[in-house]
Amino acid sequence: MTGLQIEDLTWRYGDKPALDAVSLSVAPGEFCALLGPNGAGKSTLFNLATRLFESSHGSVRIDGADLYKNPAKSLSALGVVFQQPTLDLDLSVLENLRYFGSLHGMSGRETTGRAEETLRLLGMEDRIAETVRRLNGGHRRRMEIARALIHRPKVLLLDEPTVGLDPAARAAITDHVHALVRADGIAVLWATHLVDEVRSGDRLVVLHRGRVRAAGSVEDVIAGSGKADLASAFLHLTAEDVAA
Repeated sequence: MTGLQIEDLTWRYGDKPALDAVSLSVAPGEFCALLGPNGAGKSTLFNLATRLFESSHGSVRIDGADLYKNPAKSLSALGVVFQQPTLDLDLSVLENLRYFGSLHGMSGRETTGRAEETLRLLGMEDRIAETVRRLNGGHRRRMEIARALIHRPKVLLLDEPTVGLDPAARAAITDHVHALVRADGIAVLWATHLVDEVRSGDRLVVLHRGRVRAAGSVEDVIAGSGKADLASAFLHLTAEDVAA
């Protein structure tokens, strides 16, 4: 199996545990929602999965390559959208994308063609020459997704990608990423604290206080919790008496 495999990943901030032997996998063509409240350890997991942090406990494999033993190969197969925006507001959409493509060794012509293709999929082809500063929040987020896809990654990580957006923009971006999974067969790990961003048919991992509380299909997680719906299951799985 390729895609993303995380095994027994552990991290501490001083004496405070942040992740406790977390394991999960995302197959090609699979959308996996990493659902957890704020402070659950989602961003720490992303920092480890992108090698911003490096743990001596556990492993991360991206498209079959070990992140810590072969970082160049594994990171070349990875696209990332972090929680905090990192766009250059004074450059155009295309200029931002061409700069990022150059970091991956892509030619200007190749990057432009790929940018046009990806922006078209995200409904932003008419914004390609626009300065990023003039874009609204939803379009900036779509552009960051386009940037993460510019080098055709096998695995896409998105850390709270809809934070600060209105419900319509959140739904549109969630729809777009699901469509990309179906069209391109990439493995997607989508971190969120919002239950309404999880769809039937997604793979689901519930993370709380640095530990995996449940994993499987959405339907299996609901059934295993004994609750009637995902919102109730999530509240149950992250309750303090369950977490203790």
